[in-house]
Amino acid sequence: MWPALQMEPLAEDALLLRFGEAMELSINARVHAAAARLQERLAGIECVPAYASLLLRFDLAQWSDGDPLSSHRRLHEAVLAALQDGPETVHGTREVDIPVLYGGVAGPDLDDVAAHTGLSVAQVIARHSAARYRVAMLGFAPGFPYLLGLDPALAVPRRGDPRLSVPAGSVAIGGIQTGIYPQALPGGWQLIGRTPRVLFDLAAASPSLLRPGDGVRFRAIDPDEYQRLAAAESRR
Repeated sequence: MWPALQMEPLAEDALLLRFGEAMELSINARVHAAAARLQERLAGIECVPAYASLLLRFDLAQWSDGDPLSSHRRLHEAVLAALQDGPETVHGTREVDIPVLYGGVAGPDLDDVAAHTGLSVAQVIARHSAARYRVAMLGFAPGFPYLLGLDPALAVPRRGDPRLSVPAGSVAIGGIQTGIYPQALPGGWQLIGRTPRVLFDLAAASPSLLRPGDGVRFRAIDPDEYQRLAAAESRR
């Protein structure tokens, strides 16, 4: 079980688990399954998932017996034991609905994406909103979800001239990924729409709307629904 799993030290209190090299749903599923298993079995371990790796942060005093190298060795052994009989996939993950106003001012690059892919605008929207995505990881900025599951026909290169400011809520495509800008940020991904949902709120009990491993579905909405949902979000 757990073939090709590699572990390497990153710091005295950090260990990296590698599950492969590619950005693939099957590999990323194993990353999240391992994170869930280790957090269940090993108290005090912080798990930070990425596409094909899992960073483990731990309390040095808890895992060391005085030998500077013993903490990594002991944690390595504990990880192997914890994963030995565990599943390689996670079942019952959350699925989050993300309403999107596609095109126009909300998605200024939608026409370019359609032209690049040889699809109509309607086909781009239909394909983008038909897929079920997984939050592979959060990164770049607090609450920014990197989503796997994009229809390969929609893969497009990043812009040659990145924007200095991308509006919060912008839904974008960059290569084989899609994502959502949680705040106004610089960015070079192709903007195809915008969601009224708030992706990151530092004042909330759980600041990030999305968590690693979540399922995500996009739903096309019209301008009137966008305004209604945006008003509801502002009252929260």
